[in-house]
Parts: sequence; structure tokens; C-alpha cells
Amino acid sequence: MDKRLLDILCCPVTRVPVRLLDAGELATLNRAIADGRVHNAAGSRVQHALAAGLMTTDRRTIYPVEDEIPVMLADEAMATAQIEDFQRP
Repeated sequence: MDKRLLDILCCPVTRVPVRLLDAGELATLNRAIADGRVHNAAGSRVQHALAAGLMTTDRRTIYPVEDEIPVMLADEAMATAQIEDFQRP
């Protein structure tokens, strides 16, 4: 993803900046998705593993990236609190 785009993106709800998930974070998220433990803000279960994702720098929210396009919609957000294996600082 273009660094210039990352530099201007932020959570549409909190305005907290975002960064790309690293490989370990993405793997943890995808395991939770496969186990059926991840729901988006709209309440729908996330059905498919992500190839990439953006996380707010406060580590509270993840947004999917589909076909290299960030999906920065509030209803598509996933709270990290629902992922018990997700490491928070």
C-alpha cells in the first residue's frame, strides 16, 4: 500500500491514524475469523480471511483491505477486544 495513502488515512469514527497489520497480527486475526469469533461493527460475522488489514495506532480497531483498497467504513470495523489472542500493549 502506498505510504502516502497510509499517512493520511485514519479511523472514520475516532480519527486515530492507522497502520498495516504485521504478519503475526494478520495471522492471529485470520485464525479468529476461521474460528467464527470475529464480528464487524454492524454485527455480522466476518466470513473470509483477510489478505491485509489496517489497525488504528491505539490497537483497538481493524479495517479490512480488499484488493489493495482500504475499506474505511464504520460498519466494517472489527474491534480487537473480541479477539482474545490479540496482543495489546
